[in-house]
Amino acid sequence: MRNSLMTIRRIFLMVSALLVPLPAFAGPQSILNPAGPAADKLTQLGWIVFITFWIVSVVVIGLLVWSVVRRTGSLSEHEPWNEGGGQSWILIGGLAIPFVILSGLYIFSLQRTTAFPLHDDDMSEMHPEILVVGHQWWWEVHYLSKSTDQEFTTASEIHIPTGRPVDIELKSADVIHSFWIPALHGKVQLVPGLTNYVRVEATRPGDFQGECAVYCGEQHAHMRLLVVAQSPKEYAAWRSQQLKPAATPQTPEAQQGETVFTGSACALCHTVRGTEAQGTLGPDLTHLAGRKYIASDSYINNIANLEAWITHAQSLKPGALMPNLTMYTGKDLQELVAYLQQLH
Repeated sequence: MRNSLMTIRRIFLMVSALLVPLPAFAGPQSILNPAGPAADKLTQLGWIVFITFWIVSVVVIGLLVWSVVRRTGSLSEHEPWNEGGGQSWILIGGLAIPFVILSGLYIFSLQRTTAFPLHDDDMSEMHPEILVVGHQWWWEVHYLSKSTDQEFTTASEIHIPTGRPVDIELKSADVIHSFWIPALHGKVQLVPGLTNYVRVEATRPGDFQGECAVYCGEQHAHMRLLVVAQSPKEYAAWRSQQLKPAATPQTPEAQQGETVFTGSACALCHTVRGTEAQGTLGPDLTHLAGRKYIASDSYINNIANLEAWITHAQSLKPGALMPNLTMYTGKDLQELVAYLQQLH
């Protein structure tokens, strides 16, 4: 009786384990909501693997339940598998069937993934439009062009046009990172000293969240990324805006905020094109107000979060290079934030 209860308990735990993958079905980074050709191939692969997993699990659990219900004691000496059939069960159930299932999944996986342009033969055909550099813990995004006056830099937010592939060059500035936008593509590594590539394509407009998918240090969980897919017309308008220098402050408060920004440590770490601020340690802030998030997409870009990030960055993201600038209080802080808020 005790053995039967322990077996039933194990079966219950196995059934519970089948429910573990269910959270991946929902959420902004669901792998089952593809928005591009590469992600669609991976979703098909994911469904096949998941369904196979369930079928095999149900069969195995069914056999376990059958064995418990049929006999609660030790196996009878007259059972068929004790009369020379035990080896056949092991060879068929333990070797042949798993071999067929795993071989089938392996072949199907190769068919799904060989279409990705990540092989040496495809590199010569790639013409990167964007260079993404992974830092601890944010993403530096360079938009490339044959003409240098058509290039610009932003951070942790990538805009792409819908309906066509976009080649992205990937590099790391420090440790290994992983570029992962579940709705558009699988994971691609950023390895120090090496250059990798990925080709993404969005079939519909939308905001697609991503993140670094390999542990890269203390704030790995807050190294997030947003890809904004826009219609070609909207993308062209966005790109045209990004090529412009920073907006000239129009209000007295914002004008004074620019003085505070360019005359302090902010200008040593950040660039604001069109001003004296030409720092390169941190993200380019030329069009900061046009971004939806700050701190590598960890917080919504609004006045309250900007003030908190400026004065207490180490509380919001411990270990980040951004220091606590507690010298900014009262009027100075309000003027500085007013200046940043008009950088569209």
